[in-house]
Amino acid sequence: MESVTGPKDVIWDITYACPLRCFHCYSESGRRAARQLGPDGLLRLTEAVLRFQPRSVTISGGEPLLVKGVFEVARRFGEAGVERLLYTSGWTLDETLAQQAVANFDRICVSLDGATADVHDRIRGRRGSFDRALNALDLLDRAAGDRVPYGVDFTVVRSNFDQITDACALLGARFPRLRTIFFGAAVPSGLASRADFAERELLTEEQRERLVDPDFVAGLRAATPGAARVGTTDNRVLQMHPERVRSAADFPVVQVEPDGAVRAMSIYEGTVGNLLTDDPDQVWRRAVDRWRDPFVVAALGPAHTAVQWAEAARRIDLRFGSDDDRARIARRPAHR
Repeated sequence: MESVTGPKDVIWDITYACPLRCFHCYSESGRRAARQLGPDGLLRLTEAVLRFQPRSVTISGGEPLLVKGVFEVARRFGEAGVERLLYTSGWTLDETLAQQAVANFDRICVSLDGATADVHDRIRGRRGSFDRALNALDLLDRAAGDRVPYGVDFTVVRSNFDQITDACALLGARFPRLRTIFFGAAVPSGLASRADFAERELLTEEQRERLVDPDFVAGLRAATPGAARVGTTDNRVLQMHPERVRSAADFPVVQVEPDGAVRAMSIYEGTVGNLLTDDPDQVWRRAVDRWRDPFVVAALGPAHTAVQWAEAARRIDLRFGSDDDRARIARRPAHR
């Protein structure tokens, strides 16, 4: 099959089904139709993704472990020599699923958004989700051993900023084989783009700067027992500011929705085709063209603070989203 020059990393939200109701959910999973494909459709879409010749594919959601056929998809990517990453909340993980995940993925990441149950469960919208995430990490610690690296992804908002150091201490002490703990500032996508959420939960500029300050990061590493690597990011790269993204090489990432539709820009609404029906090369070209669209440049150019970024995101979403997207945006509840 003819190869396609395109993105090096693919993020595939394989389903929008989810048992959680995270207050910052970028994909609004669990609040919309799952849109996931059946087993045959998943494998067709897998072959379409492979036409990009990616170096890595991240399987996310929603909750990927709800999808029948997810491990078959992962095996096919592995056969093609593609690195496979799994992101999970851990809610559904049991011993059998943990063993299957370790057998079929090259890296596994569990989402944890607090050092205590009250903070994590409030953010994740489901009582008991903190305990289930820790249980998932216990299972992975035993199943993965030293063979498959597993880690924690911590989305940082104002509600949990003060728990970052405590999370390092907790995780490093409890999980001796944990490889990574990564703290990423929440970005204004999906529910996190709401004006009231941006004003109350997106990090202040001071917090955002502190998160990536070398002295702060060094303190986190010192607070982490064991060998886990600790990293942080302000996630500004995801803004795709016109001063930062001048060519396809500056952001070689594509985001695929459950049914194969491809987003023009990862954290913003608006698709540019479907890999099951459209030529992947053309889809990628359309995506890159969207980055340079005058409306996008005008919206993102002056957006420097988190609140300004969220306002720009809402403008882009309403301009390029489908009628269904705009209807979903109109139904978003106020942040409490």
